[in-house]
Amino acid sequence: QVQLVESGGGLVQPGGSLRLSCAASGIVFSIYNLGWYRQAPGKQRELVARIRSLGATNYADSVKGRFTISRDDTKKTMYLQMHILKPEDTAVYYCNAIVPSGAREYWGQGTQVTVSS
Repeated sequence: QVQLVESGGGLVQPGGSLRLSCAASGIVFSIYNLGWYRQAPGKQRELVARIRSLGATNYADSVKGRFTISRDDTKKTMYLQMHILKPEDTAVYYCNAIVPSGAREYWGQGTQVTVSS
């Protein structure tokens, strides 16, 4: 059974930091392209950051320079380090794993990030 489990969300003040984790099981983690997405109330889900199986990364313009995506294939875990958080970063954050062909794709259940004073 495939599982992606996010953790690390919570309430943080503007300017603060959080690190999200996504632990995977049931998949050959190293071959998957991974991503963090987020969905704010009333908005569509959007890509935050992506890291490919060989390590190439890309980021949404809104988070460049503040967020860093990484992966540890030995632990089957992906991370999102978030700094200088803003109220507009408030959303449910989801992790995603997809094989390069697109034939298999999985989502986590999401973790809430709230940035508020």
